[in-house]
Amino acid sequence: MRSRAFVLVVLCVCLIAASRQSGVSVKSGEIETALARLSPIDAHAHVYNSSPRFSQLLDRLNMRLVNICVVDLHDPGFEKAEPQHAKALELFRQSRGRWAWCSTFDPRDWEKAGSAERVKRDLDSTFKNGAVAVKIYKDIGMELRSRSGRYLMPDDPVFAPILEFVESRGKTLYAHIAEPTAAWKPLDPKSPHYSYYKANPDWHMYLHPERPAKETILAARDRLLERHPKLRVVGAHLGSMEDDVDQIARRLDRYPNFVVDTAARVPDLMIQPREKVRAFMTKYQDRVLYATDLVLMATDNPDRAVTRWEEEYLRDWKYFATDQTVVYRDYKVKGLALPEPILAKLYRLNAEKWVPGQKSIPSD
Repeated sequence: MRSRAFVLVVLCVCLIAASRQSGVSVKSGEIETALARLSPIDAHAHVYNSSPRFSQLLDRLNMRLVNICVVDLHDPGFEKAEPQHAKALELFRQSRGRWAWCSTFDPRDWEKAGSAERVKRDLDSTFKNGAVAVKIYKDIGMELRSRSGRYLMPDDPVFAPILEFVESRGKTLYAHIAEPTAAWKPLDPKSPHYSYYKANPDWHMYLHPERPAKETILAARDRLLERHPKLRVVGAHLGSMEDDVDQIARRLDRYPNFVVDTAARVPDLMIQPREKVRAFMTKYQDRVLYATDLVLMATDNPDRAVTRWEEEYLRDWKYFATDQTVVYRDYKVKGLALPEPILAKLYRLNAEKWVPGQKSIPSD
């Protein structure tokens, strides 16, 4: 077994090295092979469909998932927690644990007596059913308000007993707090987030100037990190600091319990200076989790979905693992060509460390 594992590692390194040679075209089959040999984890995805085509894609890539549940009243299919919990648990069992899951809670009744205790009971049930993490969402800070009119922030005392409970159970907190800077600016077709805010005006903060500034929300997130130093926190979507890796670095230096995932933000890395991003990924190689934020709903066409997921996985691998040209909209960028040890951390080891409890169960 050891000799076989050694051969696989050597082959993987050879494929990566070959892909970095200037002018060499990287074929999708070669990328799939190299990626699969890392036993990768997509640390942030949303799957509510048991399509065999999709399962075959993940099997081909040897890919595991952290399947994230989230309550978003503006996004059809995500309005309530429990239906998502039930489906995520079903898929967790069908996959024999390879599709780990992250539960959530709806904070809308946060001012009602006993709300924190109810949330703790609900989360405890999900933990007993294998949930490895809990997610809090951007409506905290951006939308929810008290009866007096003040906005609910992530460091509000109401969350303290919930966060302490999550920590006591050894679970990880996924924190999607705030949004890209583009949310507070006019629509810009050049922005990676143009299509989203054009289609989702509820989250386009430029249209809602009465709501808190991004800096105010992130400051509250930072206070949460400071007050709960033993709680593992994954800052979803590069911690909503997507437009400047220096800003992420300052938080990682300040809060040792904090990491970020790349969910839906790889293009934001692509449009920053290559050497700056490469230096960041090298220095903080233990603090970044690969993730996509891709979605597969029960009503989605599996064939189109598989094509979309496969294209994104291959694009991202080409960007992180090779020095070939990667095309994103009107941008043409040179891949980072990260060395294999960093790729192993980015694609698997960091997720296993920061979101423990995931299982890799071989098929019969």
